[in-house]
Amino acid sequence: MAERLGVSEGMIRQRIKRMRDAGVLSLRGLINPDILPDRQIVILGAKVASSKQLAQKAEEVAALPDVLSVFIVSGRFDIMIELLLDSHRGLVQFLTEELSKVEGIQSTESFVTLRNYSKFV
Repeated sequence: MAERLGVSEGMIRQRIKRMRDAGVLSLRGLINPDILPDRQIVILGAKVASSKQLAQKAEEVAALPDVLSVFIVSGRFDIMIELLLDSHRGLVQFLTEELSKVEGIQSTESFVTLRNYSKFV
């Protein structure tokens, strides 16, 4: 990277450190979920009982195990939830043991991914 930008490696390290310290940049290793045996990506669309609680419910869901990301969206759902679950009984366990703890989730619809393209988690 330094060579490509025409600067020293130290300068790159300093800039990255400053951006990480400022909360602008986060670095992490990602893998292709298709190579994980017995794991799958599931997308859940969820409706929230009260739109006043949208942000609060999204934050509660985001804190649950196996949740990769949560989005407040427009359309027929209020929030979309991206999960990385055990492919055997992971969805059932998430719905009955985790998501059921979040009061105010009115209904869900699940979308089990069959194959991923350009997706890393």
